[in-house]
Amino acid sequence: MNLDIHEIIRHPLITERSTDLREGMNKIVFVVNPLANKIQIKRAVEETLKVKVEKVNIGNIEGKKKKMGRFEGKRQNWKKAIVTLKKGEKLDIFEGA
Repeated sequence: MNLDIHEIIRHPLITERSTDLREGMNKIVFVVNPLANKIQIKRAVEETLKVKVEKVNIGNIEGKKKKMGRFEGKRQNWKKAIVTLKKGEKLDIFEGA
């Protein structure tokens, strides 16, 4: 499947764990298009954010089941990408926040 670079990365995932990964191990976590693969994610991060990527780990996250009274629903499934940057690389969008 041929995806546009701007369709691959949805938004960064900012949680306590992702902040620890970013500060301690130079890794950044993104919510990505479920159809994207590791090669497409790497290319999209390098071209849009102008950084060098060492490796990409991905995971499919199952949507949670939720109940509201007697009605039951399900949140959407989504894909998470953990991008490891090469030594010396840094993203300025998270600095100074």
